[in-house]
Amino acid sequence: MRSIAATIVVTAASLLCPCAPSAQAQAQPPYPTKPIRIIVAYAAGQGTDVATRYLGEQLGRELGQPIVVENKAGAGGILGTELAAQAAGDGYTLTMGTNATHVLNQFLYAKMPFDPEKDFEPIAMVGTFPMVLAAGAATPYRSIGDVLEAVKRTPGSADIAMPSTSARLVLEFLKERSGAPLFGIPYKGSGSAMTDVLGGQLSVTIDTPLALRPHLAAGKLRALGVTSATASNLAPGVKPVAEQGQAGFEFVAWNALYAPKGTPADITRTLNAAVNKVLARPEVRQRLLDLGFEPAGGSAAYLGVFARKERQRWAPIIKAAGIRADQ
Repeated sequence: MRSIAATIVVTAASLLCPCAPSAQAQAQPPYPTKPIRIIVAYAAGQGTDVATRYLGEQLGRELGQPIVVENKAGAGGILGTELAAQAAGDGYTLTMGTNATHVLNQFLYAKMPFDPEKDFEPIAMVGTFPMVLAAGAATPYRSIGDVLEAVKRTPGSADIAMPSTSARLVLEFLKERSGAPLFGIPYKGSGSAMTDVLGGQLSVTIDTPLALRPHLAAGKLRALGVTSATASNLAPGVKPVAEQGQAGFEFVAWNALYAPKGTPADITRTLNAAVNKVLARPEVRQRLLDLGFEPAGGSAAYLGVFARKERQRWAPIIKAAGIRADQ
């Protein structure tokens, strides 16, 4: 009997013991366990790329894994963003989205190969920046009001250089709000637009604080207004357009980190916490300001709601103005 009892005990133990190693085998090590790729849908050296590379270095140290930035430029940011949308939702491919890739493009292009809201999981807002309206130093314009009064009095007297889609949206928004007959001249980039404004061919330009910074510092341009709702650290001393007779006027460009749809919530929480921790460091905040970005942060939910409101806001303005990027 003692032998039979011993056999039963041994058999029962043999059935129970494999469970422990099996559970251990199924347990996953904490994310991340390998390098993370961030797709930037713009060319190397462009503002979003430079800021992403810097942030990637900081995030890599925080997460304990290298961050690899991969540039996939083309079609106004659609190409790289599509690649990110098609990637596995495992936390090892992310993309640095912008107000163009995740808001504006869907209204500027007739066809989109992805849905900027449904095909991505928001992680965190990284940085924002306003646009700045600036006039040549030789012009008489010292405020937004000066420009608006001039064109109302003499249409065509203050044509405006538009080196980007963001610049065009600012112009259309200002035209809608002020009722002034503003006229913009499109350019393919800041370089050619700046040449014509500095040369006196055009009076005013709308560009990023970073692009305008050296010309403002040299006294070749004069800042007239900034498009953020309040004063910006990126354009010290420049009054918001909203405080110059255009109450409620606001346009802010932004960069934010996204993951492909289906990325587990615990991974997006880990990434959000890491981004916010990095952005809280004074040296990181200062470096991003130097690179032309106001440090942001916040929850993933905030980013999702913010982007949705941006789509609702800009869709009717783009449609009314007939702005298209694929024509």
